[in-house]
Amino acid sequence: MKRLVILGGGESGIGTAILGKQKGYDVFVSDFGKIKDAYKNVLIENKIEWEEEQHTESLILNATVVMKSPGIPDKVPIVKKIMECKIAVVSEIEFAFPFTQAMIIGITGSNGKTTTTLLTYHLLKEGGLNVGLAGNIGKSFAWQVATEQFDYYVLELSSFQLDGIDTFKPHIAILTNISPDHLDRYDYKYENYIASKFRITSNQNESDYLIYDADDEATFKWFQKNKTKAQLLPFSLNKQFETGAFIKNKIMEININQEEFTMDTETIALEGKHNMKNAMAATSVANLLKIRKKTIRESLSSFQGVEHRLEKVLKIQNVQYINDSKATNVNSVFFALDSMKVPTVWIVGGVDKGNDYNELMPLVREKVKAIICLGIDNKKLIDTFGNVVEIMIEADNMNDAVKIAQRLSEKGDAVLLSPACASFDLFENYEDRGEQFKNAVRNL
Repeated sequence: MKRLVILGGGESGIGTAILGKQKGYDVFVSDFGKIKDAYKNVLIENKIEWEEEQHTESLILNATVVMKSPGIPDKVPIVKKIMECKIAVVSEIEFAFPFTQAMIIGITGSNGKTTTTLLTYHLLKEGGLNVGLAGNIGKSFAWQVATEQFDYYVLELSSFQLDGIDTFKPHIAILTNISPDHLDRYDYKYENYIASKFRITSNQNESDYLIYDADDEATFKWFQKNKTKAQLLPFSLNKQFETGAFIKNKIMEININQEEFTMDTETIALEGKHNMKNAMAATSVANLLKIRKKTIRESLSSFQGVEHRLEKVLKIQNVQYINDSKATNVNSVFFALDSMKVPTVWIVGGVDKGNDYNELMPLVREKVKAIICLGIDNKKLIDTFGNVVEIMIEADNMNDAVKIAQRLSEKGDAVLLSPACASFDLFENYEDRGEQFKNAVRNL
């Protein structure tokens, strides 16, 4: 009997355990931390063996295959030992892929992937397709493969999930853009991270599609040295293509398979340049899958956007409070500041992942009137922007940060939480950080 060992008892781990058990594997789940009670109950109900707060080598190193949760780096001791024993280590996406006949739409990128994933899902669902949503969002892919019967899956994929693939291949891949992120996991080498993102197309063939941002520098450089077998569908804000998507005179034009789709960008619900790119990518998928044009236009006009991503919370005394907690890297913050039309009080900080803040300098000079540093170690932010803005204040909790922001803002200003960092120093995750911000604003 094949033995499946799962490292990490979170969403992807439990989903894989359920699928593995269903497919006849001897399954064991091992988590170095605590497993949430809800997940423990699922394991107990399904008679799956598990352990927490330890990794027992004798129960792990006898595995046929190991599914490693995306949050666990390769350099932890147990993973090194598994690799020394030449045991295959895969991601949840790779493990589940052979067990579904559904068409896969895979979406990755440093920024915009959640919005693009949810928008693509919205377009396909509104178009009447039987479609599932998974990856980094909602119920795990493996869990759905075990319990649902979808014809299509829209998957949001992180570089960590793509690192653990061998045969996985989406029929349609989207690469939204690439900017430095998670470099601590890639030996601080940007090229390693870029290569990781491009794994999304590594198994694609001539009948598959890669939709990509033709304005993106890292993507452009990769194509100068590398090839993919997939058919290429670019999108751009400033170039035009015979095949692909672009914007001309505020009209979005998409040309695929000799079919033309056009839409006035003023009628698209999402705002900002980056969201026009997300809309072009998602609409390219909808056109490939022959969703009716009328349905696409209606869906783009009705889509509400993503929580914690440039989410307008409240206007208080004519100051707009905006929750962009999902902006965990510099590139995301660049988009956020670029879309600000009024003087902005910027709340920033957290666990720095090797950020270079210098590319934000022109936008900070132009748009930011005060900075509130919300993190345990703010030295790098203070060194970078201390001489650029007149007011920099440190806060060690969200309530204080929001109260200070209220004091520093005047009528017509905006207060923007856009941290550029991970949240693990003061919060459980970016959602927790965003919820705390919204609660603090509502309590002003």
